[in-house]
Amino acid sequence: MWKCRSDPVLHIDLRRWADLMLVAPLDANTLGKVASGICDNLLTCVIRAWDRSKPLLFCPAMNTAMWEHPVTEQQVGQLKAFGYVEIPCVAKKLVCGDQGLGAMAEVGTIVDKVKEVLSQHGGFQQN
Repeated sequence: MWKCRSDPVLHIDLRRWADLMLVAPLDANTLGKVASGICDNLLTCVIRAWDRSKPLLFCPAMNTAMWEHPVTEQQVGQLKAFGYVEIPCVAKKLVCGDQGLGAMAEVGTIVDKVKEVLSQHGGFQQN
């Protein structure tokens, strides 16, 4: 499979390449994996290897019952303890038909927060 030590390692190459990481949406499954340090797919491997001097933003999105479960608050708190930035979910009609908190933030809100964080890190140039 690998021919030599210099073969690319995608999750490491991606962490080096990116100035910022945005996970949108961040579902309950991936939230749990990231909070626990599980890295069993490309996304969770990149996050686990992430250079914490670079911003990582996450946008939780899940059913209201899942969002309101006590473990979710603990897991979001763990990501914040890692230095990651939450873009909070909002209340509205969810994909499942329920009405309540758990929908991903609006795209405009996410874009504004990304611009704000990049400008704080000197990596955003307004055109």
